[in-house]
Amino acid sequence: MKLRVIIVLILLAPSLMAQLKPDNLTFPPFVWKSEAPADCPFPASKEITGITLLGVKTGFHFGDTWYPTWADDGNLYSPWTDGCTWRLDGSNDCSSSYGDQATTGQAIIEGDDPTNLKAYSLGMKVASASPYHGRYPCGSLIYNGVWYYGTYCLDPAGDAKYGDKVINWPWMGPFVGFRTSKDYGRHWTETEHTPEKPLFGETGINGYPVKIGSPHFVDFGKNLQYSPDGKAYMIAHGADTTDPKYRFWNDSWITGDQIYLSRVVPSIENMNDASKYEFFGGYDAKGMPVWTNDFKKIKPLLEWNNNMGCVTMTYNSPLKKYLMCITDGGNTCARMSTYILESDKITGPWKLVTYLKDFGQQAYFVNFPSKFISADGRTAWLLYSGNFAPDWNGVKILANPPGSHYGLVMQKISLNK
Repeated sequence: MKLRVIIVLILLAPSLMAQLKPDNLTFPPFVWKSEAPADCPFPASKEITGITLLGVKTGFHFGDTWYPTWADDGNLYSPWTDGCTWRLDGSNDCSSSYGDQATTGQAIIEGDDPTNLKAYSLGMKVASASPYHGRYPCGSLIYNGVWYYGTYCLDPAGDAKYGDKVINWPWMGPFVGFRTSKDYGRHWTETEHTPEKPLFGETGINGYPVKIGSPHFVDFGKNLQYSPDGKAYMIAHGADTTDPKYRFWNDSWITGDQIYLSRVVPSIENMNDASKYEFFGGYDAKGMPVWTNDFKKIKPLLEWNNNMGCVTMTYNSPLKKYLMCITDGGNTCARMSTYILESDKITGPWKLVTYLKDFGQQAYFVNFPSKFISADGRTAWLLYSGNFAPDWNGVKILANPPGSHYGLVMQKISLNK
């Protein structure tokens, strides 16, 4: 990801406790002005009309790819990669998600107050990316004490052709499958699937766009508390072969054209069995969602050509709303824009809360951890990583909102009425 050049961070703090302590910052609150492009297909929400940055930032300066899952033991657990993350014993785990020895990390986030959390590495796993150059974390879920940890691939070996164009990395590869842990990430059973034989049979070879390349689980609260049917849902971004307006990084770790939705009854037996999944297949004549076991019949949940990318979804139980965060990563390494959608139902219709142009200014992997949504649903914490390339080809990337940085960033926000 992020050109997927692995940067090993040299941490120079005087003590381990200083590294485990969150980096807090305050600044004057402000409303982020929504600046949606003219062709935005989503009507404005009348129930959530924007967000206010409340002037409280927290986070840690290590790793990225933080997608916390709220486990039944009350803690948050997350994948991480790229860079180094401390262990409690004072050692550093340093990840390189590249090649035959690609490593991806797992971490625990302890605490109930975002400004006083403790986050640390639980170790790393090695798994080959071949025939791709990179393998990275994505969908992560702990349910009934079992951690399902998904990985996906980027950058097929060698250049690929897309029509008359030549594509090189970070073109999206397939979602591989899930490794599992029954002891909260201390020991793992590897998936039987490989990059060559992934769960859903997709491939990024020769520039073929995938639909479920980097899925993330819908955050239904602690231990899937608010799942509408007890199933685990995954939201993903991708593209297809009918694209009328192609862009260079068309289907990458942070760019795409479409959003896709799938679901499964979570169990060790089901999660790596493609036949157990249902895929959103559009709507019937009465406007009701259609679910299908046939992957060939999958349909986009949402489409906005050249304006989509990495996607997450959280259920806001007090408001009875689904919140979707989508980041359009542009050329994958300069300024990025994130927009937030809301819906009463997981299958829509979806309305625009706000379009955060140049948020971060380079924020990515944006999500709302359900653990930190207030009792009235109006206050939450927006988690993201940011600014991995602060000076890319002369494009200066600033910290906006204040405190945006590479690593784990959390901003306290309000959902405006």
